[in-house]
Amino acid sequence: MKRKTLIIVLISLLLLGGLIAYRIHTNKEKAAANAGAPGGGRAAAKVYGKVIHGQPFSDFLSLSGSIEADEQIDLQTEISGIVESINFSEGGRVGQGQVLITLNDAELQAQLAQARTRNNLAAENERRAKLLLEKEAISQEEYDIASADFRTAQSQIQLIQAQLSKTVIRAPFSGTIGLRNISKGSYVTPANIIAKLVNTNRLKVSFSIPEKYANKVRVGNQITFNVQGVDGEFTAKIYATEPAVEANTRTLLVKAINSNGGKQLIPGTFANIVFPLETIANGLLVPAEALIPIQNGKKLFVLKNAAATEVLVETGARTDADILITSGISEGDTVLTSGVMSLRNGARVQVTLR
Repeated sequence: MKRKTLIIVLISLLLLGGLIAYRIHTNKEKAAANAGAPGGGRAAAKVYGKVIHGQPFSDFLSLSGSIEADEQIDLQTEISGIVESINFSEGGRVGQGQVLITLNDAELQAQLAQARTRNNLAAENERRAKLLLEKEAISQEEYDIASADFRTAQSQIQLIQAQLSKTVIRAPFSGTIGLRNISKGSYVTPANIIAKLVNTNRLKVSFSIPEKYANKVRVGNQITFNVQGVDGEFTAKIYATEPAVEANTRTLLVKAINSNGGKQLIPGTFANIVFPLETIANGLLVPAEALIPIQNGKKLFVLKNAAATEVLVETGARTDADILITSGISEGDTVLTSGVMSLRNGARVQVTLR
């Protein structure tokens, strides 16, 4: 009985071993066949693609900037005093040289009258001393003292007149005056800001450009920009730049001038700026969705021998839908544009051209 059982077990083991050997041999044949087929025998992934052709492209930079007034100041007094009159309307237009406020000058007027009296006396003393000197009745030193007193009295009058002129605040340029921070009868000092005066007949557009493109900035170049909340596109002409790149930000400060003909723009607002670089005759533009960000740059897949081939690329400017490729692909390449995130290098693909 034991012998019979042993024989049955041995036969079962031989049958099992033969089955295992057969399956191993069959799997090796299938693996060899698959290894010789493109894509390792996997079903081809269905993707969309685009044949890239060169086309004219105006390269540009998209920058952020700000709108500034052509001229803008905080109105302040040079001396302290009581406000006697306010001669402007808040938010109104004022002309260059227009009187804006006057301060009480009664004390200075009294000082001026006193100084003139002293000046008259000093002038008479100087006249008499000169006559006496001619008659050798006094020394040269005594005459010099009288003459110095006269000149000092004249200087005192000039000093008080200069102080009096500071009691009248005039507009240094034409523009729009803002909201005032004082009232009639207020006591103001040089530290008080009376109001803002802004000239918006022209506006400045201020922006910074990366040092990589600093040598492309030219006085007279035209830029375009738009402002949030204002319809339309505006232009400005570059009129000045800083002479050196800012060390901390590695950017060059640039300013352009806009005529503000429609008075639509307001100083202090942000501007979205398009700075033109150059026109490329055969720019290679690919859809933005074809690009895959990686650690050391960007890549995309092109079609080669019915398979997806990974290519590292360098990019330039972009439009709303496309990105300029500066290196990595050639004209006529078929770039895969959909399903690229799940592709692997060498994967078989079935491409539908768009």
